[in-house]
Order: sequence, then structure tokens, then C-alpha cells
Amino acid sequence: MEVYATTHKGLERITAEEIQELGGKIEKYGNGRVYFKCDERLIKKLNYHARTCERIIVLLKSAKITQLEDIYKEVKDIDFSFIRPSESFAVRSKRVGVHDFNSMDIARVAGDAIIKSYQSSRKKRLKVNLDSPDNIIRVELIHDLLLVGVDTTGDKGLHRRGYRVYQHPAPLNPTIAAALLRISNWRPEKILVDPMCGSGTILVEAALMGSNIPPGRIREGGKLTFNHKLKIIGIEKFRKHVKGCQETLSRLGIDFIKVIQGDAEHLDKYVQEADLIVTNPPYGIRVGRKSIIKKLYHNLLRTAKNILTENGSITLLTPQEKILKSTATKLDYKWTETPIVYGNLPVKIFKLTQEGRTWP
Repeated sequence: MEVYATTHKGLERITAEEIQELGGKIEKYGNGRVYFKCDERLIKKLNYHARTCERIIVLLKSAKITQLEDIYKEVKDIDFSFIRPSESFAVRSKRVGVHDFNSMDIARVAGDAIIKSYQSSRKKRLKVNLDSPDNIIRVELIHDLLLVGVDTTGDKGLHRRGYRVYQHPAPLNPTIAAALLRISNWRPEKILVDPMCGSGTILVEAALMGSNIPPGRIREGGKLTFNHKLKIIGIEKFRKHVKGCQETLSRLGIDFIKVIQGDAEHLDKYVQEADLIVTNPPYGIRVGRKSIIKKLYHNLLRTAKNILTENGSITLLTPQEKILKSTATKLDYKWTETPIVYGNLPVKIFKLTQEGRTWP
């Protein structure tokens, strides 16, 4: 069957690689969507195992449309007889681009079309349940592309892992944390350091990946079996975040990750060696913060030189492209970059390496 997964715009290739590893046959990707073919068994597997996907949706129809009336016509032409008469449904809509109508208009028109279509095919009126529907129909309009499908994930997206007990003011989405780790090429035998670990999302995602624990296993509850040989270290400047991170790790039964209260600008004071540094530093968007970010990036990259192994690397997420590139150039790093959209903010994932460089 035709299926697509949603992810963050810019991470489509990373998500496509993961889906392919799990058995999906990739057809194309773009605009935060990865299209592939698979069977029902694989859909269940993806909802249980996928780390960089947000949702898994069975595609019922894709079409180019120009106006709201087109949505009604396209949706009404779909056969919804797979829904049992005793079951309820709800439409969840999303709109990207410039249109003279909003997402609520899409949901209303699509809902009417589904009811009309079902009455024509099954001679019954489908029940609507917006709070707890048996079937969720996703209707997405990406510029002029209409996508209609059955959401197999449910209202709680796959990024809702269920392990976070501490609410950090700027928490990192677990799917992006997993993507950072994939881009870094981290392996369980490597020493991993997050020098600005916050509530510990990168640390937890690494522990799960390195222990072959799928995200779906956490949602089931019960004791988890971790790989205690993993070498993962977190550093965090603020005591309240250190405590919050430790609470999350403790709840999961992770006692092998060391979390240190310290300043990332003096990284070599706390860590002697690291194969990989993976982190989500402060963005410094507010006025007057850029000088602080410049200093932070300079000292982080400078002290990282003292602990990174020969083939070590730094992978981080930032909207401050100019500051990072300028700092990396001065300190003789080279890099690759992956532009993504995170919470409507254009940011880039940078992977900084020391290959071929002469270090002081």
C-alpha cells in the first residue's frame, strides 16, 4: 500500500534511510514527507521502531487543487467503506502555504465530504468524535498538493516518547535528537558527550539507540534493559536542569550516564576524551545575545580540540549560521550542513570535523 511518513522539513533523507533500514521501499521525499510502499505489518513496525518519524499515514489520495471546493470534490470521491458503521471518525487538517482559507475550513469541508461519501456507499451516516475517534483522517494541503490519508499513529505523534518528567523551557524534540545522532554516525562503542544537555533528550535517545530499545517499548511501560557499557556524558550549566535530567534518567533506569554540572565553555575541565560531541546549544535569537553566543561557540569549539579523538566530530543544531561558520573557520574546522525547519524556525545541523587538519 502507499504510505507516507511525516518528519521535519530537511530531515527527509535521514528519515528515508531509517524507513528503508526497517523494510520500506522508498519512492520519493520532500516537504517534510517521505513516500514509500509497505504492508500492514511494516506499518506497525514503523510506529513501534521509528525514531525520526512523526507520523505514519496510509495515503488514500493525492491531488493538485486550487480552491476549497476542490478539496470537497477530491475527498468525496474517496471510498471510506473500510470504516465500520459502528465506528467514529475525525478529520485532522494541516495547511502549508498561502491560501484564502484556513485549516479549520479544510477540516469542515473534508468532514462533510467524508460523511456524504459514506452515505453514498454504505447508506449510513458516520459518527463524528473529535476527542477520541476510532479513525483519524489526515487532510493536508502543502501549497497546492492535497494529501488525504488514514493516520495509523494516532493523535499522539511518535515524538511523544513518554519518558520526559522534567519540563525544560526549551526542550529538544526527540525525533531531532535521534536525527542528530544519526548524522553524527554515533556508534555504541564511541564516547559521546553532550556539553549542553538540558533535560537530557540527546542522552536518552543515545541510550535507547545504543541499547536497541525502540521508542514503542517505552510507551508499553515496564523495566527496560540497557547496554551498561555505553560511554555517554552530559554536562549542564544550570543546577535545576541537571536535577531534571537526572530525574528523567532515573525514571528510565539509566544509571550509567554521568551528568555533570559545568560550563561548556570549559569542556576540557570535565572531560578528558570524546569521540563525538552532539548538542543543541542556546539559539541566542533575542537582541543583545549574539555576543554571548559568539563567546560560547568560540570557547566550545576551542576546548573541544583538547578532548576530541583523531576522527572525532561535533554535531550541533543552530540558527546562528554566520557565527558558527566564522568561528569554525578561525579554529580550522571543516563542516557539512543540513538545513531543516524546527518549530517554523530555519536552522541548520552542522557536523564539524578535524580531518586533515593540523591541531595545535
